[in-house]
Amino acid sequence: MKKLLFSLIAAMVVSLAKAQVTPMVLGDKHAMLRTQTTKFVLLPVQETEEIASIAVLDGRNEMVQRLNVKLAVDRVDYYVPYELKGARLLDIEFHGDRRQKGAVGEFVCWKEMKFSDTFDTTNREHFRPLYHHTPLYGWMNDPNGMFYKDGVWHLYYQYNPYGSQWENMHWGHSTSKDLVHWEAQPMAFEPDWLGSIFSGSCITNGSDVVAFYTSAGHHQTQSMAVSKDNGRTFKKYEGNPVLTSSKPDFRDPNVFWHEQTKRWIMILAVGQEMQIYSSADLKAWKYESSFGQEYGCHGGVWECPDLFMIGDKWVLLCNINPGGPFGGSATQYFVGQFDGHKFTCESMPKVTKWMDYGKDHYATVSFYNAPENRRVVLAWMSNWQYANQVPTKQFRSANSIARDLGLFTHGEETYVSVVPSKEMLALRGAKVKKPTEACEIVVDMKGQTEIVLSNTKGEQVVMTYDAAKQTFAMDRTKSGDVSFSEAFPCVTVAPTYGTIKQLRLFIDRCSIEAFDAEGKMAMTNLVFPSEPYNTIKVKGGKATIYQIEN
Repeated sequence: MKKLLFSLIAAMVVSLAKAQVTPMVLGDKHAMLRTQTTKFVLLPVQETEEIASIAVLDGRNEMVQRLNVKLAVDRVDYYVPYELKGARLLDIEFHGDRRQKGAVGEFVCWKEMKFSDTFDTTNREHFRPLYHHTPLYGWMNDPNGMFYKDGVWHLYYQYNPYGSQWENMHWGHSTSKDLVHWEAQPMAFEPDWLGSIFSGSCITNGSDVVAFYTSAGHHQTQSMAVSKDNGRTFKKYEGNPVLTSSKPDFRDPNVFWHEQTKRWIMILAVGQEMQIYSSADLKAWKYESSFGQEYGCHGGVWECPDLFMIGDKWVLLCNINPGGPFGGSATQYFVGQFDGHKFTCESMPKVTKWMDYGKDHYATVSFYNAPENRRVVLAWMSNWQYANQVPTKQFRSANSIARDLGLFTHGEETYVSVVPSKEMLALRGAKVKKPTEACEIVVDMKGQTEIVLSNTKGEQVVMTYDAAKQTFAMDRTKSGDVSFSEAFPCVTVAPTYGTIKQLRLFIDRCSIEAFDAEGKMAMTNLVFPSEPYNTIKVKGGKATIYQIEN
């Protein structure tokens, strides 16, 4: 028995010895680490720390990648995996004042760093949505390159796999057959020596899928890549970049085919305007025109454009940060005509139209080649004022539910209508008496209406429809945890452009999306209640609650 016990202890010691990480400390801000023969190194992250720059070297001591990670100094918030793929040495430079942090060799990251063949992505977050798209782990912002092909919806997105705050921009990738259930796919794009991979778009050209994206290095340039396997993998074009500029903000290419001129069109965000280019071969691009001077809101940088036709009119989406109606980021749009060369807005320059009047709806873009001539969009469900601080760690950010766009008129203006995509109806389950953490609430309005969602902790969201003023408001000042940012507690107010007869509310753990059933109003707000809202009180209307079955 003693011999067996000794053998077990010896095996444990050997195992622990293999697991130990011993850095080569080269200075007060510099260390190197040799890797082990596992698939991953699991990097411990502490979000309040300064970034550590990691150069990844192969067996020939050639750098294959550079990444920025907030390596843990005195505590571990969570782990992120780095797939070694032949990497043999990590050359790590720490930043910040080391006199306040102690000796590099004593940092907790060396004690907690692990080499492993697996990484557990099991959800550990109280606020992870049940039916909204989220990354398995890490940070996500703008949806990118969305397209529909052969029955599959493809969603790419701005992604940091090495932390749950913005950094190291890649393109992540997920696919769906119903716009609701998403399957994580391998990484689409990693940064290269032209820079990080910023936002862009995809088009289908015959059997190929062609992606356009911004390479964000010392300057922002536009690059191209081609997929021969329906968007699963891409080969970057050897002639990149395909378009350059001296402008500091020159990004987010959105490309589509213009049938009348038989040309490809690219619309780009450039500072506080949109620039339009055309091409016959997707490689050589000709400047056509600019739009934006004096039109709409200019409270921040214009980003993530989209330009498409609905009916007999054209819609130009313009995401802006900051400058939103209630602070931070938001989506504005313009309605007019496009002749293949120039976009002409039909409204007066000072008219500003917002697609969503909540705080948490940004980077809205549409799917290329959606079926049935539909215009389907997704948005990033957060706000740059506090996106890096919301109370989750394993992941940060979700996308909105899918929405279909149309047009309606009110007075002398044409507006974009927004309704939940029809695929959401398939999620409706049984009627229930009380709200749950994942449900749809349909409220039939009789005029002046107040809706209060609350829980046993005294947390509540108050929604008010003022029929006389034609406004809808949502108050989340007492909705739960609002402490992480002074910009978070707020009341958002939307015009309703007429009466609301029926309101549809989509609730999913950390979000409330409100829609006029006819599409004339949309409002998206995050909430972080300590327990789900389980009570609803309605004055001036009747609520029907459907459990959402995902």
